[in-house]
Amino acid sequence: MDRTKGCKFFITVVCLVAVCGAIPIGDLLDRASQRSDKMHSLSTLLSQELDSHFPPIGRMMPMPRPSMCHTSSLQGPTDKDQALQVSEHNLMSLVRSLLHSWADPLVLLSANANTLPHPAQSSIANKIQELQENSKSLGDGLDILSGRMGPAAQVVSIIPYQGTGDHGQDKISKLVNFQFLLSCFRRDSHKIDSFLKVLRCRSAQMRPEMC
Repeated sequence: MDRTKGCKFFITVVCLVAVCGAIPIGDLLDRASQRSDKMHSLSTLLSQELDSHFPPIGRMMPMPRPSMCHTSSLQGPTDKDQALQVSEHNLMSLVRSLLHSWADPLVLLSANANTLPHPAQSSIANKIQELQENSKSLGDGLDILSGRMGPAAQVVSIIPYQGTGDHGQDKISKLVNFQFLLSCFRRDSHKIDSFLKVLRCRSAQMRPEMC
């Protein structure tokens, strides 16, 4: 009986692998771009919700420059035209490097969201958790997709986050530091979404101006 169940399980696994392997890369890229689009939209909603009740004095404080985002050292295309000149393998490698570099910072955002001094704290914390789930799901999908694209696409350069889990002692510092880290993620999620859409377009062999 156990042997029969074992055989059925093995056959099921083999069938699932065969089915996944048979899905065209273009379809996998389409699913990935849909997930990345949702992730970026969610980060945008989070930023808007955070700004909705941001203290006036906080708006007067200087916000850290985008160059201070921990992923700024990851060199890549700055617009669509440049992205179209990068090989598919290198573009996928960059997307995965950006996404993996946000694993730890998203954990910190989630931890700080639970004590954020903001009227919409509960809603923000829930959206951060949803953001983590979307990021994890997208990462799992890209791991499979990069395996179909070859070794060069599987190269990942993870940029460690050097910040601490302490976003400040006073209310304003907590909000400003939280907002800055979220703005960095929003910027990178836009890059991830844009690059995946370029990859999807190129896979479909569409004209460059259609990408």
